[in-house]
Amino acid sequence: MMSRRLQGVLPIVHTPFTDDDRIDRATLKREIDWAYSVGADGLGTGMVSEILRLTFDERIELTQLIAEYSADRGAVFAAVGAESGKQAMAYSVAAEKAGCDAVMAVPPQTTRLSAAGMVDYFSQIADSISLPVIVQDASGYVGQPIPVSACVSLLERYGNEKIVFKPEASPIGPNLSALRDATAGQAKIFEGSGGILLIDSYRRGISGTMPGMDLLDGIIKVWKALQSADDATAYRVYFPICGIVALQLQAGLDGFLAVEKYLLHKRGLFPSTRRRQPNSWDMDPETALEVDRLFAILMQEIAD
Repeated sequence: MMSRRLQGVLPIVHTPFTDDDRIDRATLKREIDWAYSVGADGLGTGMVSEILRLTFDERIELTQLIAEYSADRGAVFAAVGAESGKQAMAYSVAAEKAGCDAVMAVPPQTTRLSAAGMVDYFSQIADSISLPVIVQDASGYVGQPIPVSACVSLLERYGNEKIVFKPEASPIGPNLSALRDATAGQAKIFEGSGGILLIDSYRRGISGTMPGMDLLDGIIKVWKALQSADDATAYRVYFPICGIVALQLQAGLDGFLAVEKYLLHKRGLFPSTRRRQPNSWDMDPETALEVDRLFAILMQEIAD
């Protein structure tokens, strides 16, 4: 069976946990059903899935569950980045076996690789499966940047159906354009950043966006407005999203996790805000109040 095409709005699944710190399957299914109900084109796992805090068995379990619960409604991808090529290949083979349509990988976190080392690492992943590989530079908040030269080498070796990109190194917009221009527009590029740079990235030619789940309905409205050249609607919905993501950014990955799970709980999708420990940051009451104010504005803008 051919893989479903990666395009449009592809949110990153948040991992819900039970009170005894297991993956909460019922809540995960509710989250995935909701994502498709508001118009997601697919979904996958990534940094805000708390992937680096899961055990090996939990990562495999999560991959199997998102493929099962998606039930052919959209493209599904799994985060497979690891500290060694052998680990990443094991996650990748499991993702293909589970029925995923692609994998996404960050470089190792603890080993600083050269450009050639990056190419070797991602080539190991690409050669282990028949699926496309999303090359993720998450260095805006975790890990090391991937040189443009390594991206060009991978694209030349495998082509743009096999290798696609999610560059999140700061400054995101100029880096995105640098990758686009270095590949003569051949690179298929997805943006992350929680939506705070979505409009700028869209104008630079992205193929899609991979936000968290917490603001998904807003992101989809912005995306559709951009596609129909409705700038007034795009900016109107975009501004409260920017306000919320700015609050997340001040505390890095744990800032994203704290605010995003708070909003998923506020929406009634998650029974709690439980995160896998340890965490470096929790919202104080004043931050929560500001998130509440901005979220109310966003919900009003979506409703209009």
